[in-house]
Amino acid sequence: MGIVLETDRLILRGWRDEDADSLFKYARDEKVGPIAGWLPHKDVAYSRAVIRTIFAKEEVYAICLKGNEGEPIGSIGLTLSGSPERPLGTKEAELGYWVGVPFWGQGIAPEAAMEVLRHGFEDLGLKRVFCGYFKGNNRSKKVQQKCGFKYHHTNTMSRVIMLGETRVEHISVLTREEFAARKR
Repeated sequence: MGIVLETDRLILRGWRDEDADSLFKYARDEKVGPIAGWLPHKDVAYSRAVIRTIFAKEEVYAICLKGNEGEPIGSIGLTLSGSPERPLGTKEAELGYWVGVPFWGQGIAPEAAMEVLRHGFEDLGLKRVFCGYFKGNNRSKKVQQKCGFKYHHTNTMSRVIMLGETRVEHISVLTREEFAARKR
C-alpha cells in the first residue's frame, strides 16, 4: 500500500483503482485542471487511467479527510526525477497539488503540503523543493507563501503540453534549512 502520512485533519495515502469515481467527481470541474495545466477529466475511465499512470508513482498521495479515507478530495505529491523541461538536481524535488473546489479556502492544501514537505526533508533527505504556479493562479501562490516558499524565477514560455499552449510560470523554492527554521 505504501506510505501513509497523517495530519490533524488529513490522511495522505496512495491512490487506488477504486478512487476513480471520487477523482472524477472533483477533477472534472473546469475550475481545477486548466489553471493547473491539465484537462478536466471527461469520464471515470479517464480518471482510472490517470490513477494507473500519473498517480501510480512513489510519493504521490490522495488527500482524504480523516473519517472519510475512502473519498480523495485532491492530490499532492513530490516529483523526484526531473525532465529536460524541468531539470532537478540531487536531493531536489518538485511539489504539485490540487484540491476539489468544495474544499477550497479551508487550509487543506497548505496542511497537506506541510506534511509532504516534512516527509521530503526529514524522511527522504531532500535539500530543496521547487513549486510552480501559472500566472493568475493566486490560490496556488498563497499555498506556497503559507508554506514558506520563496520566489526563485519566472519562465515566460512554459509549455503546457496537455493544453497545447504556453504560459508564464512562477517558480518558488524552499530549502531544508528554511523549512526547519519555520518549525521552531
